[in-house]
Amino acid sequence: MRKRGEVFETPPDAPTYELPEEFWKTAKVMPGEGPRTTSVHLRVDRYVLDWFKQQGKGHLTRMNAVLRAYYEAHRGK
Repeated sequence: MRKRGEVFETPPDAPTYELPEEFWKTAKVMPGEGPRTTSVHLRVDRYVLDWFKQQGKGHLTRMNAVLRAYYEAHRGK
């Protein structure tokens, strides 16, 4: 996840847990709870799409997760 830019700053008062390396080998991005997704036509830079595709199956789900994180970070501003 760190290589894909999917790791975010942890609040200093957050609890910490040690996870074995095996956990990360099988971890998957899961869609968040909430409204159902909607199909859209979206233009993105080719190198951005290629980079997400290089990360393997589920590139559209990961792209949505990045957009969701941005939304969560900025929705109250």
